[in-house]
Amino acid sequence: MSKQRSLAPTLLLLLAAVVCASLTAVTGLGGGMVGGRTKVEDVKTNQEVQDLGRYSVQQFNRMQKGKKNGGYVGDLRFQEVVEAETQVVSGVKYYLKIAAVTPAGVPKTFDAVVVVKPWARSKELLNFDPSPPTK
Repeated sequence: MSKQRSLAPTLLLLLAAVVCASLTAVTGLGGGMVGGRTKVEDVKTNQEVQDLGRYSVQQFNRMQKGKKNGGYVGDLRFQEVVEAETQVVSGVKYYLKIAAVTPAGVPKTFDAVVVVKPWARSKELLNFDPSPPTK
């Protein structure tokens, strides 16, 4: 029985290593520090990142339609993700800079944060705000 207890920490550590390796393989991340942000180099051609940008705009539009204050003026139209970073957390957190067009036809940039948990097949939009003006 004591031999089984002494194996438990080793098995737990092994399981954690397998999960981390699987996450790296699934997301295409590599070389990044756990907890630190890593720039996504191929943003414009990365289908997963572009899909997450589109998802972010769709979720934002859905939330705007559901507001009771009557401030809904129409849907944003997704154009593309122009910058992205990832951070390994409990899943992968994506920091996206998204180009979109307002209902009035004005191009704007938005910052979105999305968490993806591949093993749970889930994603959640945590934040979506206009980008601060650049200097």
